[in-house]
Order: sequence, then structure tokens, then C-alpha cells
Amino acid sequence: MKKKAELLDQAAMNRAITRIAHEIIERNEGIDECILVGIKTRGAFLAKRLAEKINLIEKKEIRSGELDISLYRDDLTVKTDNGEALVKDVDITYDVSNQKVILVDDVLYTGRTVRAAMDAVMDIGRPSQIQLAVLVDRGHRELPIRADFVGKNIPTASNERIEVNMVEADQTDVVAIYE
Repeated sequence: MKKKAELLDQAAMNRAITRIAHEIIERNEGIDECILVGIKTRGAFLAKRLAEKINLIEKKEIRSGELDISLYRDDLTVKTDNGEALVKDVDITYDVSNQKVILVDDVLYTGRTVRAAMDAVMDIGRPSQIQLAVLVDRGHRELPIRADFVGKNIPTASNERIEVNMVEADQTDVVAIYE
């Protein structure tokens, strides 16, 4: 695939993450009943960055955890027999019952990864709410799932691909679109 355009640079990603952190605090009237849960790999990195921003703003730590889910994408092969995302590991050390769980992922596309993450959370407890924060919403939903907090909406064609690079995994912060 050929790079079509760079959509977010490091500064723009930082601004989006800061805005999402403020929106999470405002919508939930603080963070006392909130748990951030990052969907590995880049969603976990984003959740850590969000937690750092929220900690700076609120002057206290937000609880957080991670879900290891093999994404529903053509370039990954770990799937269930019916082609859905496979939940591999849950690293949430807090009781999610009656808490607001905020799932964090890099790109929202078909919604299948988020559905698998919601199932994993529901298997360990019954949160009062599940919210979704994503850096990029690219459209093309196959399930009735929407993000509560979005860094950037980027309408795409089905033959295009959004790639999120993060320093933690890729030595750079950039979001680009490929065709």
C-alpha cells in the first residue's frame, strides 16, 4: 500500500489525547468510578497516555488495565473459527462491577474488536457503563457500536487503511492513511 497522507503528527496526537482526557473527566464528573482499559497493543499505549494526562489534570491516579485481543484484521491470523477477534488475556486487577469502564483503542473500524473487548469485560464483572475512547474513527461499522470519545473522525474508503504509529512500538508518533 502507498501512503496517501499523514493525518496526525506527534503534536496533533498529543492534543487529541489531552482533549479526550478532559472529555472523560467532564462526562464522568471526575474519575472516582472509572477504569481505563486499553485494548492491546496501541490501545494499551493510548490508555497509559490518557491515564498520565488524567493524573496531571485530576491530581490523582485513574485505575487502569489491559485486554490482549487479536484484532479482527486481515494481517492477523489469531481468530476464532467464525473469524471474530479472540480474547487472549485480561489484565484488569480491579473489580469492574458497578464501575464505568472506558475501553481505549487506536482505530475504530468494523466494531468487532470492541465487541470482543466488551464481552471480555462482562465476563469478569458487570460495569455500570462501558464507554469507548478511540484516537481515530474511520467509519465502516458492521456492528452498532460508536465511540464516546474520538480524537479524529477520518472518513475512509473501504480499500484504504489507517495506520497508527506510536513511539512505544514504532519509534514515532504519526497517524497516516494508505491506499
